[in-house]
Amino acid sequence: MSTTFTVALIQNCAGPEVEANIAETLAMSREAAHRGAAFVCLPEYFSALSSEGPRLTMETFLEDAHPALPAYAELARQREIWVLLGSLPIAAAGERTHNRSFLLDPEGRVVRRYDKIHLFDVDLAEGEEYRESATIEPGGEAVTADLPWGRLGMTICYDLRFPHLYRTLAQAGAEFLAVPAAFTKTSGKAHWHTLNRARAIENGAYVIAPCQCGEHAGGGWTYGHSLVVDPWGRVLADGGEAPGIILCEIDPAKVAEARAKIPSLRHDRPFESIGRCPELGDDCP
Repeated sequence: MSTTFTVALIQNCAGPEVEANIAETLAMSREAAHRGAAFVCLPEYFSALSSEGPRLTMETFLEDAHPALPAYAELARQREIWVLLGSLPIAAAGERTHNRSFLLDPEGRVVRRYDKIHLFDVDLAEGEEYRESATIEPGGEAVTADLPWGRLGMTICYDLRFPHLYRTLAQAGAEFLAVPAAFTKTSGKAHWHTLNRARAIENGAYVIAPCQCGEHAGGGWTYGHSLVVDPWGRVLADGGEAPGIILCEIDPAKVAEARAKIPSLRHDRPFESIGRCPELGDDCP
């Protein structure tokens, strides 16, 4: 479990054309595998990203009909690599959509699925607003998966702001925390690096966060800066603001090392919820 390995983060700027985005990211993924990556990770909505006002407007597929899945299954088999498909828009009941992440093994099999739990409904500066809940059906289950090098915790983008999810994953044995994202440029400048480093430090885990970059159809901008953060909070790789391949060597032994120095995962204690102050006869200030 302690053998080092190379992870590749694919940073793209997806448009609305599904086949074109898949072709581009497949070429980047093949190059990453050629350069030694054993685990290739793609961003949220890497196969298509577009919006109309606050709503996402990408083409949605039934899971068995999405063209990215067979294309990447073939790549995984050919190159004998693990692949994280950051997320794809998958048809749910009615007119809803799942924002779903897929983990493929070196035989091209889907071994885990994760549906994004926390939905991005926000109002940023100067009228910039997003309503992911207008089209997306939220997930309700935390998901881990066993890789050859340790356990992976699967999350997506806005989940990053909910530390209790990552604590749950770490307590379940996750040593690597995946955060595929299409983080907005506005919020990314303010919070992306800090949040990813915090999740790594809090849990003594690697954070692997491929993120889209650039301007997308409909006028939205994503931040880029795909990151690998080690369990001590050090940024090992930063993809900057342009499309590209980010390679980083991962040493799983660093997880045990960090957790031995600060064993906070063993120090969690139960506590009562906020109660009333008897002397005030009201909620505590």
